[in-house]
Amino acid sequence: MNVKWKHRIHLLSAVLSADFILLAYLICLLAAPVTVREASAPEGTFEPEKYLALTFDDGPHPVHTPVLLDGLKERGVPATFFLMGSCIPGNEALVKRMQEEGHLIGNHSYNHVRLTKAGPAAVCEAVDRTSGMIEDITGSRPQYMRPPYGDWNEELECQSGMTTVLWSVDSLDWKLRNQKRIVKKVLKEAEDGDIILMHDIFDTSVSAALELIDILQREGYTFVTADELMID
Repeated sequence: MNVKWKHRIHLLSAVLSADFILLAYLICLLAAPVTVREASAPEGTFEPEKYLALTFDDGPHPVHTPVLLDGLKERGVPATFFLMGSCIPGNEALVKRMQEEGHLIGNHSYNHVRLTKAGPAAVCEAVDRTSGMIEDITGSRPQYMRPPYGDWNEELECQSGMTTVLWSVDSLDWKLRNQKRIVKKVLKEAEDGDIILMHDIFDTSVSAALELIDILQREGYTFVTADELMID
C-alpha cells in the first residue's frame, strides 16, 4: 500500500473516531435528567395580612393565668384581658405583668352579674371600683369594658363612659371544657378581623388558646389586641 492510501486511511479513521465521540456525547446528553426551575412568584406580590384578637374574661386566676402569660410571651402574642374586680386582690403581680408584657387590660365589672338588671347606680359603682383597682396597679385607667354575658345597653354605656368590647367568635370554652373541642369550634368559625371570646380561669381554655395560636399563625394570622380591630 502506497503512502497516499495510508494517509487517506488514517484520515478516515480519525474522522470516524471523532464521529463516535460526538455520538456518545449526544447520547449521554439526551439520557441526562432534565431539571426544570419552578416559576417564582412575580416580584411585589404578597399574601394579604389577616388579624385576630384573643380575649380572656373573668381573671386573673392565680394558677391558669400565669401559664397563659408564659405561653403568650413565648410566642410573642399580645392578648386582651377583661379583669373581674373581685379576682384582683392577691393577683396584683399578674395584672402588672399583663401591662409590662404588652397586653391590653379591660374592665369586666366587679362580679359576674347581669348588669342590665343591677341598675345604673350599682353598675357604675362596680365598674368604677374595678377600674380604680386596675389603675392603682398599672397607673392607667382602663378604657375598654366587657360586660358579663355581654349584657349591656346604651344607658349603661353612657353611664360608664367606656368603650364596650363584645366578640364575634364564642369559643364556648366555659361549656365545652375540652381542649380539642374548643380548638375545633374556633377554627371552624374564625376569620380575619374576629374577636375571640375565651376565659383564663380553666386549664383546658389555656391549653386550647395556645394550640390555636400555633395553628392560626401557621395559617398566616397575626394576633393583636382587641382595640386594634376596633379602629375604623
